[in-house]
Amino acid sequence: MATFKQVIEENDNKWGKIVDISIQTLIVLSLISFSLDTVPDLDSEISLILEYFELISVVIFSIEYVLRVLVSSKRLKFMFSFYGLIDLLAILPFYLSTGVDLRSVRAFRLFRLFRAFKLLKYSSALSRFRIAFQSIREEMILFLFLTCILLFLAAVGIYYFENPVQPEKFTSVFDGLWWAVSSLTTVGYGDIYPITVGGKIFTFFVLMIGLGIIAVPTGLLASSLSKSPQ
Repeated sequence: MATFKQVIEENDNKWGKIVDISIQTLIVLSLISFSLDTVPDLDSEISLILEYFELISVVIFSIEYVLRVLVSSKRLKFMFSFYGLIDLLAILPFYLSTGVDLRSVRAFRLFRLFRAFKLLKYSSALSRFRIAFQSIREEMILFLFLTCILLFLAAVGIYYFENPVQPEKFTSVFDGLWWAVSSLTTVGYGDIYPITVGGKIFTFFVLMIGLGIIAVPTGLLASSLSKSPQ
């Protein structure tokens, strides 16, 4: 029987996996809720549902954060760790009412999902190439996962930069997502683009990241093919 500490901190037991997957599912739903909340002229009933959902989400995330602190053997170390700070930033603005919306930060919390599937166990297999696709499967999953997070954060960033001056083009995070896809893939259709100084600087960094997004999978595949049996 797993202890309470094992259920909270680990996922190599039945209840630990259930808690882990439930939290990850709630994070994804909260990100979708956050994106829907940026849609203009949203029905009042839907807006109310989203507000209640956000309240419930914050309560659950808060309880989870407190429990993780309490069961941690080194509480201060956990609180100032990467995951600890991300967990705190995801809920703190709600209580402080600072006007700064950091719900998009929750995207980083999805990295915990990799513990549930034990993908890190396969890090030792990175140097062994047998079949081209199979040998880079784990790397590609991780890369695609990170790309999705970057796309979402790019969409949120450009929305906050450009929505105040281009509300007709960047009406919501979903419009920002279209811009993020075309920018990160370096396609750049030119149908929507930033006009503010902040938006242009932000776009520069997004484009630099986009170059890496194209290069990384190409390099992985080329390396795998060169080492695979002929």
